Amino acid sequence: MTHPPVPRSYRAAVAVARPVMRAMTRRRWEGGENLPQGGFIAAANHLSHVDPFTFLHFLIDHGRYAKVLAKHSLFTIPVLGHLFRSTGMIPVHRGTERAASALNEARARLAVGEAVAVFPEGTLTKDPDLWPMVAKTGVIRLALATRAPLIPVGQWGAQALLPRGRRIPRAIPRKPVTVFAGEAVDLSDLYDLPLDAEVLREGSARLMAAITALVARARAETPPATPFDPRTGPA
Repeated sequence: MTHPPVPRSYRAAVAVARPVMRAMTRRRWEGGENLPQGGFIAAANHLSHVDPFTFLHFLIDHGRYAKVLAKHSLFTIPVLGHLFRSTGMIPVHRGTERAASALNEARARLAVGEAVAVFPEGTLTKDPDLWPMVAKTGVIRLALATRAPLIPVGQWGAQALLPRGRRIPRAIPRKPVTVFAGEAVDLSDLYDLPLDAEVLREGSARLMAAITALVARARAETPPATPFDPRTGPA
């Protein structure tokens, strides 16, 4: 399948950023064979403000110039905002009447065969040990509405490159970064059910369980039995 054309500005940004990322990281990529040729949703855990770049690096190294759903405030930053707009990234207006516009735009991108990259948690994980936490439901709404393949992605290592509270990456020595993509999450039994809170919670739980399993493999550790819920705190 032929992929949609990639904006020239996107290719130019990658030409600059990819050598920088390669100079700062030692990469372990696995699961690229799970990325479909047509439109799909890639959903990853969120550890660090630099992990959108490691996430995209993985996808682009496998030939998919994905469009990221990113909070609208990033589009207002000089230079960065222009870059986001020119490369076709999708702004998310959280808590406003325009909140649905991001999902509509993502649906349109998927319909023409593009890849869409998302962070289901909606923000950096608040789990004290950096395990994936309970997801918001927007990603599942998108997956059920479009029936696009939903690919879980687990990543680990970006937090060493740019720890929380720092503005400048710790580039030396190079940091090991692991990104694993898993098989598509099976939501087929949910497709024809009413899109209520129970269905959205079930779909989100399946997605985050798949992502957490990939993160556990990347970390070679056992995850908590119950994911952190920012509304209630630790279980």
